[in-house]
Amino acid sequence: MADPQQATREQAYTPQDTAEEAKVQRRTMLVLVIVQIIGTVGVGVAPSIGILLAGEVTDNEAWAGLARTASTLGAALLGLPLGNLAARKGRRSALATGWWTAAGGGALLVAAAQWSLIIPLFVGLLLIGAGSAVSLQARFAAADLASPHQKARALALVVWVGTLGSVLGPNLGVPGEAISQATGLTVFASAFLIAAACLGLAGTIVFVWLRPDPLVFNKDRTPTPRPVSAAKKPGRFRGVVTELRSNAESRFAVIAVLTAQVVMVSIMTMTPVHLAHHGGSVTVIGITISLHIAGMYALAPGVGFIADRYGHKVSVGIGICIFAAALATGGLKPDSTAWMMLSLILLGVGWSFVNVAGSALFSKAVSNQNRASSQGGIDALSNLLGAAAAFAAGPLLTVTSFSTLTIFATAALIPLTLLTLGSSIRGRSR
Repeated sequence: MADPQQATREQAYTPQDTAEEAKVQRRTMLVLVIVQIIGTVGVGVAPSIGILLAGEVTDNEAWAGLARTASTLGAALLGLPLGNLAARKGRRSALATGWWTAAGGGALLVAAAQWSLIIPLFVGLLLIGAGSAVSLQARFAAADLASPHQKARALALVVWVGTLGSVLGPNLGVPGEAISQATGLTVFASAFLIAAACLGLAGTIVFVWLRPDPLVFNKDRTPTPRPVSAAKKPGRFRGVVTELRSNAESRFAVIAVLTAQVVMVSIMTMTPVHLAHHGGSVTVIGITISLHIAGMYALAPGVGFIADRYGHKVSVGIGICIFAAALATGGLKPDSTAWMMLSLILLGVGWSFVNVAGSALFSKAVSNQNRASSQGGIDALSNLLGAAAAFAAGPLLTVTSFSTLTIFATAALIPLTLLTLGSSIRGRSR
């Protein structure tokens, strides 16, 4: 369902658009870049140290599996409320709230790690998931004022700068050891202390300096739609669902983003456990996850260029092929640390192609009135399915093998593959 006002704005847009809009976009990008680097340091601690802490505190595979999914579940539960907050109050309030919520989770995890407390462990991991939610939401904030033909590149730049923080996060155990010696805290508690400080700082920076708010600025410059009577005005959730039913591009984008998340999370979450069972040290596991996260983010600018230049579905198709290579590598060589590292790198690159292209297409296709809420909704659903996949992957790995897990992940790629091939064939036939 096309948005006439969005179409009018896109048709009127030129590279020489108003100096004021260009200035706001530059300032927005600068703030988002700084915040992503700092905030993702705190977020990046959950996939490695958080998973290991869950196993140590619970000492039970079933409970550890639930704890491993808590941060992803937190991102899912908080994604939609934060998206709705952005729709009501703007990006600044939503992003700051998310980062500060995650900082509170990090503080709880300091106590959980220091005294092996189960409830603070679960609550802390749940709350730190808010950092993941707003880290994802920031990529949409970058696209609010971007040119229609540069949305993928703007979005990808914010994804890319998160590389530094996301790679450093899994290795906070190293500075954590130094803090541990100085303070008497455990290594894990020290790592989460650093994470909480970074998350709190990220929230403060975005709250103070993300002015003017890009989403509010964009709404102020968009013509006001004809008022709809209260009786006929649909609810925010219903409006998003109605749009997805009639908007083929947004449906494809949603399926792409959800598939990428399920495939990536199911494998990435269980890799530290698999490596630990084969004698991998905390350092090796941290490096492996860091390489995976580098694969997710490092090539994002190139992915954005490909999506803008050659089409979003071309980028999705490339990502599917890379995903297949990653799963084949991990499935055939699960006992080799080197091959597992390569598999995780490819897994991250495949996610980057599919997620960046799908997110940019969704941001472009969805209408203005539903944009912020639907963006929060897609991230919430993405994380919810990711949490379910991670939770299911634990028992599956326990009763079968890592190779079997890769087979299930490969099967999850089939619907998106068929949709991508079908849309490509229809595109050539027109």
